[in-house]
Amino acid sequence: MPVTVAKTAGFCFGVSRAVDTVYQQLAEGKKLYTLGEIIHNPQVTAELKSKGADVAESIADMTEQRPVIIRSHGVPRSVYEELSAAGLPYVDATCPYVKKIQTIVSEVGADTGVLIAGNPTHPEVIGIMGHCSGDYLVFQNDEELQNLEETIVKMSKKDWVLVAQTTFNAKLWKKCVEIAKKLCTNPKIFDTICKATLTRQTEAAQLAAESDIMIVIGGKHSSNTKKLAEICSAACTTVWVETAEELAEMKGLPFRSGMRVGVTAGASTPVGIIKEVQKTMCEIEKNLNEEMTFEEMLNASFKSTYTGEKVKGIVTGIAPNEISVDIGTKHTCYAPLSELTSNPNLKPEDIVKVGDELEFIVMRVNDVEGTVMLSKKRLDAQAGFEKVMKSAGTNEVLSGVVTDVVKGGVLAITDGVKVFIPASLSGVAKNEALEQLLKQEVRFVIREVNEKRHRAVGSIKDVLKEERKAQEEQFWSSVEAGQVFNGTVKSLTSYGAFVDLGGVDGMVHISELSWQRIKHPSDVVKVGDVLEVFVKDIDTENKKISLGYKKTEDNPWEILKRDYAVESVCKAKIVSMTTFGAFAQVLPGVDGLIHISQISNERIAKPQDVLTVGQEVDVMITDIDFDKKRVSLSMKALLEEAPVEEAAEEADAE
Repeated sequence: MPVTVAKTAGFCFGVSRAVDTVYQQLAEGKKLYTLGEIIHNPQVTAELKSKGADVAESIADMTEQRPVIIRSHGVPRSVYEELSAAGLPYVDATCPYVKKIQTIVSEVGADTGVLIAGNPTHPEVIGIMGHCSGDYLVFQNDEELQNLEETIVKMSKKDWVLVAQTTFNAKLWKKCVEIAKKLCTNPKIFDTICKATLTRQTEAAQLAAESDIMIVIGGKHSSNTKKLAEICSAACTTVWVETAEELAEMKGLPFRSGMRVGVTAGASTPVGIIKEVQKTMCEIEKNLNEEMTFEEMLNASFKSTYTGEKVKGIVTGIAPNEISVDIGTKHTCYAPLSELTSNPNLKPEDIVKVGDELEFIVMRVNDVEGTVMLSKKRLDAQAGFEKVMKSAGTNEVLSGVVTDVVKGGVLAITDGVKVFIPASLSGVAKNEALEQLLKQEVRFVIREVNEKRHRAVGSIKDVLKEERKAQEEQFWSSVEAGQVFNGTVKSLTSYGAFVDLGGVDGMVHISELSWQRIKHPSDVVKVGDVLEVFVKDIDTENKKISLGYKKTEDNPWEILKRDYAVESVCKAKIVSMTTFGAFAQVLPGVDGLIHISQISNERIAKPQDVLTVGQEVDVMITDIDFDKKRVSLSMKALLEEAPVEEAAEEADAE
């Protein structure tokens, strides 16, 4: 069982320098404080404490006058001031690479902003922020940087400086640099990623690709060790331990004779612990090669299995939450629904039936209880990821079901592979909830794939854009004046309503919404209404469509022509008055004039002597001019003629 240890495993320069500083101070017989753990390794921290180096999380925790060691992560400028104010001597063990970043941001002028790529809760980044003399923004990935666009514009900085946490992902840094160049005018870019970190991660990935199992050594709170474990687990089975004892005590590890084992360690792991792990692996190999007892040989005569093995099995039973499978071993084998499919809408009976022969991956073997947990989903995901990789950048449209709404977007499952779709590429408007996509089948293209981390980024928006483009082309090739559409109102302006005709927007002018005079389109329609409209005019060159909505049969003048005739009598409502008469509404959209001489049999000085606005009166239509849109009305024609004697007296009086 060959064991290969990565050349770059263990202490980096900055950590080694900080730890050596503590040991040198202790060698002089001093008791110390370290401001935070000098190293993310509990064994080293415990040893240093036993020698007189206590960990203090803040200056307030320092109850004695002792020298203080500032760890390699560095601290904000204010901490130096607090130490001086408290009269505490200190030794600055900040990593030179970190110190360089602090110097860069501290020398930035007030009219320049700082963009920091890193985790805002990490001690190193907190220290960098504490050295910024002006405004700064922190982002953890390319998406967060893109989302800062509005903030960057509002800050109106003349210049921008871009730096990165020393352990920031190198590939992610390249993407962020390109985005920063678009968001800022000629930003000053400092590549401050520690080359030792990049080398360690690259070597770990290569070693994992060549190994059957990887052992990653380092503290559970070490961020760089966590990244190593993530990188290795993407290529092979990975075990993360802090000590050799922890490795020796682990049960059910899939070690077997001839297996290739790789070992790497985080920047906070001492050489001694790495050597102890090597020694433990030699003992494990020795045990594997020892002659088996009769009982062991008897057990070995039965077919068995191990975690990670690909097996074939026959479905023997179906339950609501799992299926039973026979893989030909002495174990009771099962596959939970969660390991059968990623589609939340499916049940076991929708996927398999008793007697089906399927392939699985062994997830967990429990020889004590005699059970084996299988996964079909993981196996499907391997094949599915290959399909996803091949489709990346080809504009091939995939389909999947949205299973989760996560920070910044949604997750969709396609062929067992989780694809992250950012909110900006989901096709959902900013002011709308992403939850509307949950459990919905969506169509998307793959924009980006990270093969090592088995991650993919998709876009629903790109598919919708292409579909809309195809709809537009089809529309412009067939549209004609007079054509009728059922369209949805998308937006309203003071001068009209924009209607989606299916890939192309057209506009209904406010004058085309109603035969009556309206103040705003919202008086007639609202966003979301489905309207039957017709094409009035087509501007092919500028891609503009003018639409009509009001119908001829609703034209009040057509209604007047159909239902009203000269000398017919109707009710009319007084809407306004002038010195020469009163205007009355015969029907909505048609007003007629009652001349002052046609209001009464008696002489009146003004219309107000007899009428009021809003009053309903009986009138006779005496004339209609459809060309000039004029109607003449008379109240007098409906009144009884005055007696002849009275008329004569009036004439004499005149």
